Amino acid sequence: MSKIIEAPNPVLSGKAQAVRLPFPSDLPGILHQMEKALIQARDPKGVGLAAPQIGLSLRIFIAKPTDKSKIQVFINPKILKIYKTPDHGLKSKKAKKVKRIMEGCLSLPHYYGPIVRARKVNIEFLDEDGVKQKKTFSGLDSQIVLHEIDHLNGMLFVDRLLEQKKPLYEFIDGEWEKVEL
Repeated sequence: MSKIIEAPNPVLSGKAQAVRLPFPSDLPGILHQMEKALIQARDPKGVGLAAPQIGLSLRIFIAKPTDKSKIQVFINPKILKIYKTPDHGLKSKKAKKVKRIMEGCLSLPHYYGPIVRARKVNIEFLDEDGVKQKKTFSGLDSQIVLHEIDHLNGMLFVDRLLEQKKPLYEFIDGEWEKVEL
């Protein structure tokens, strides 16, 4: 199994390095290692993984939102636009209808928090063939993209929890326990 790095580890808190063109010859091996680690993750089950999470300071992440999804590769992603949504204010009637999930991280197993993220984001990135892409993601896909880009910038989801003054929970033996930050 490809080992996922757990916090605290310096590679998780540093800004990852851009991947230069032409891509290094070991890129397919790196992507295979990341895919293997993501698919094998069970506790929690993973939907995204950034290269720093396997110990490589590279601006690469992969995403697989569902079991049936094809793995998507994102190299050197840049956020072009974050769409502000009603859930940022948390007081509007629409905000009450927004489905919130407990976000977790493979590098912080068993820890979760109710992070508020933009429901829509537009990014530019290179795919595994080096072709520039521009795409807009919404819902869970937006949350995954923003979470993984945070990893590439040396930020963990607990850093976002602290920013947003949200609680952190540990899931132990089927029970949620609040953890002091």
